Amino acid sequence: MSSIRDFYHSKKEFIAQGVKLPDYQKATTSSPVWLHIGGGNLYRGFHAKLAQDLLEQQELSAGIVVGETFDKEVIEKIYHGFNNHLLQVVMHENGNLEKNLLNSTIESFFIQPGLKESQGFSNYFKEKNVQLVTLTITEKGYNIRNSKNEFLPVIEQDIANGPQNATHTMSIITALLLERFLAGAQPIAMVSTDNFSRNGERFQQAVLKIAEQWVKNGFVSKEFLCYLSDEQQVSFPWTMIDRITPNPSELVANQLKQIGITDVLIVETSKATRIASFSNTEEVHYLVVEDNFPNGRPHLEKAAVIFTDRATVEKADAMKVTTCLNPLHTALAIFGQLLHYTSIAEEMKNLDLVDLIKGIGYQEGLPVVEDPQIIRPKAFIDEVITKRLPNPMIPDTPQRIATDTSQKLAVRFGETIIKYLQSDNLDVTKLKFIPFTIAGWLRLLIGLDDTGQPFKLSPDPLLKELQEQLAPLKFGSKQVEIHNCVKNILNNPQIFGIDLYQASLGEKIELYLEELLKGHGAVKEALHKLIKENGEQSWT
Repeated sequence: MSSIRDFYHSKKEFIAQGVKLPDYQKATTSSPVWLHIGGGNLYRGFHAKLAQDLLEQQELSAGIVVGETFDKEVIEKIYHGFNNHLLQVVMHENGNLEKNLLNSTIESFFIQPGLKESQGFSNYFKEKNVQLVTLTITEKGYNIRNSKNEFLPVIEQDIANGPQNATHTMSIITALLLERFLAGAQPIAMVSTDNFSRNGERFQQAVLKIAEQWVKNGFVSKEFLCYLSDEQQVSFPWTMIDRITPNPSELVANQLKQIGITDVLIVETSKATRIASFSNTEEVHYLVVEDNFPNGRPHLEKAAVIFTDRATVEKADAMKVTTCLNPLHTALAIFGQLLHYTSIAEEMKNLDLVDLIKGIGYQEGLPVVEDPQIIRPKAFIDEVITKRLPNPMIPDTPQRIATDTSQKLAVRFGETIIKYLQSDNLDVTKLKFIPFTIAGWLRLLIGLDDTGQPFKLSPDPLLKELQEQLAPLKFGSKQVEIHNCVKNILNNPQIFGIDLYQASLGEKIELYLEELLKGHGAVKEALHKLIKENGEQSWT
């Protein structure tokens, strides 16, 4: 029997169970160079292993200090409960589970105003040796405005109450940067590794906007704003990250228990975070980072991280996020729920769904991709469709992927539409698979699957607002009624990045939605019709 929380006394057992153990003792230095905010599954499945690799190569003298701003139970039950150790499980498509015991997280804190433990993370943040802070807080964590471009209520409160009472993650980070500024204004790189385009730019804009409001309200000096605005002092590198790291799998948990690991635990917190003493993740992974680190950085290229310039990062990110992976994932998330699937891998057995995402990727996406050279776009899609999405070992669900879809559409589909409009050679009105998927999203928001049964929609900050606008729609609704319900959604650039009527796609989406609302089974029928009319060709 072996224990994750106390693996030092279970080494022989772990080795017999095929678990790779660290070949060093947990670093005890008080001067880490790397902090991380957001202690969820992506960090545990990816970043913690990068740090482990560098520690074993003696490229780091200390592991990572983690701060969590959203869910205290994650820190209490999973980090502190397991002495900050975790078991990374890489799920190969042949069924093999590669198991790595990681002890690269040296301390972990829950960060909120007024908490004594928050000061521990703040003390680390102020240290001059800290070179970088990475983030995995999901795309919505950077959002400080609503669909009407107004500050969110929590941001308004943070602006009014000042740095000492910050509660939103962007406000907390701005307050931490203020403490670093006041402690000597040492340089630092703030590195978003969340999965959306131009993440560094959006991160920087959010921090600067909050700081500007604090200057206006007399909480901070203009010098602090100058510090944040100087990329020789505070940089916000752009990144492209790619590794499917779904919620913990019961199947994986059972296999770990069967080989004798005693403290396998999956927790669902009161805030609906699903996390475990282990992380399960896929084999394939990419991390491309703009090399802009004013205080230096670890040699992460020795852990297969690609460092390059901003333009190349943007090309790689646009390739993945706007054409070659994320739009395909979103389409599967939408239609998977409507067709009552609970597994992405199972969806990949549906030939119509496979042809739908091939159409989005190969036919409509590749023509607007600018090749980043460091990753080949077509080979990337090939890998996604033939190896990654069909991997039966990845317990990923359309329900998880569909979380916060309204926050993703501008990037995952809007960017491609805009590039068609800007092109002299491409005709935006020829797009079919992307408009059909947008219509599918509207159909999804009605909350009835293809058999007419209600189901629970994934969380989304605009869900209530959108459902209120679509409430009059029902099976059999015609285009006139559909137009009245969807016009203020499809013309909203906050959602799509563009007015879809001005892009000459609004009416097409309405007509697709009319098809999808014909009655029971209409989704399956309309999908098959779309593929039959447009998909009988070579996608490659």
